[in-house]
Amino acid sequence: MYECLETLTRLMAPIAPFFADWLFLNLNNVSNRFSNESVHHTDFPFINEGAIDADLEKRMQLAQDTCSLILSLRKKVNIKVRQPLQKVLIPAMDTEMAERIKKVSAIIKAETNIKEVEILGAENNFIQKKAKANFKTLGKKLGPKMKWAADEISKFNNITIDKVLEGDYLLNPDYLLTNEEPILINSEDLEVSTDEIKGYELASKGSLTVALDITITEELKKEGDAREFINKIQNIRKDSGFELTDRINVAVLENPGVQLSLIQYKDYICAEILADSLAFYPVLNEGVEIEVNDAILKVNVLKNSK
Repeated sequence: MYECLETLTRLMAPIAPFFADWLFLNLNNVSNRFSNESVHHTDFPFINEGAIDADLEKRMQLAQDTCSLILSLRKKVNIKVRQPLQKVLIPAMDTEMAERIKKVSAIIKAETNIKEVEILGAENNFIQKKAKANFKTLGKKLGPKMKWAADEISKFNNITIDKVLEGDYLLNPDYLLTNEEPILINSEDLEVSTDEIKGYELASKGSLTVALDITITEELKKEGDAREFINKIQNIRKDSGFELTDRINVAVLENPGVQLSLIQYKDYICAEILADSLAFYPVLNEGVEIEVNDAILKVNVLKNSK
């Protein structure tokens, strides 16, 4: 962290001279790494080409794109991120992509609140892609060969479609034997669709496709109720001016809709909200109403004075 901040002060010095100098001096007062009296007297950072990890960059880009697609699907079907979902299916176009997905699966699960990341082979029987020729772009390139190209593209399987989406693809590899010009196509020349799958929502970006299982089982719903309850209690803590370390006691008016969920996840809830007790009562005279996944709960949150 220190190295990042210190390097950042030297990078930003030309565009934010006063703040950069203030931050540099504060950091250097602790480390005494530089004898310079100002960040403006230091050398500009040099690029260390050996520190660049291209595969790490690709893995993190894959994780970012995957999370973005999953979150967009959650938004599309109106499922909050606090509601856990069971799994997402991701076809890998090759073993290299499969390995990258494995290495970032923990990040994907944590960022999107998914229990499992299941990797499928590119040519799987679950997610089937279909390609059609984009006549608008290909018509200009191919002219009379357009119909032949459209027929060839309609035969593409998942693997071939992914190759085209990744970059230029040679549509007539035997062009030298037939004394023809090579025909190169790319992602702009395809119109790709995916067959609908019951219980799943699909989204794609280039060759990356995700299929999100949107079925909310009773067990997943209970965990979602617990997470939503935690969020609402944390907001009450904040609005009440409690310190981050303050312990609390929580009283809840009995509610058959979500009570079983909160009881099942009681230990988890108490650990997250720093509660010494979470109790349910048939009558609650004081408190505020909160909404937990369409259920209205009356709760009373008190700071523990012990």
